[in-house]
Amino acid sequence: MNKWCIWAGASVLGVAVDFASKEWALGALSTGQKIPLLGSLLSLELVFNAGAAFSFLSSHTWVFTVLAALACLIIPFFVRRAHSGELACALGLLEAGALGNLLDRLFRYPGFGEGHVVDFLNYGNFFVGNVADIAIVAAVVWLALIELTKKEVKK
Repeated sequence: MNKWCIWAGASVLGVAVDFASKEWALGALSTGQKIPLLGSLLSLELVFNAGAAFSFLSSHTWVFTVLAALACLIIPFFVRRAHSGELACALGLLEAGALGNLLDRLFRYPGFGEGHVVDFLNYGNFFVGNVADIAIVAAVVWLALIELTKKEVKK
C-alpha cells in the first residue's frame, strides 16, 4: 500500500477517534467529577488544559498552537522520506496527535489559537490526557523502536 495512504489513514482515524472521545467526555462528564476505572491508577476526569503536559506554561497557549501547527506541517516531509509502511503509520499517529490537540487550540474556548485542550484520562493523579496524547506517545515509542531495530546498510 502507498505510504501516503497509510499515513493519511492513520492520521484521519486518529483524529476521528480523538474528536469522538473528546465529544463523549464533554457530554458524559462534569468538571470536577472523577470516575475511577482502575482504582486510583486510571480514572475519568474532565479538565480543560491551556498549557502542555502538566499544565506547563498555561498562560502561553499560543506557543503550543504555533508548535502544533509547525509539527503538522513538518511531519509530511518525513513521510516523503519514509522507507516503510510501518514508518508512515507511526508518522500518521504523530500527525493525528498533533492535529487533534491543535484543533482544540484553534476552535475551543476561550477562542481561536488560545483554546483549551479537552483532557479526560487521569493517570493516577499524575497527569490528565486524551487520545491525541496517547497517539503522540505511541508514535514516539514506535519511531524509537523502528530506529533502534533498523539494520545498518553496508556501503
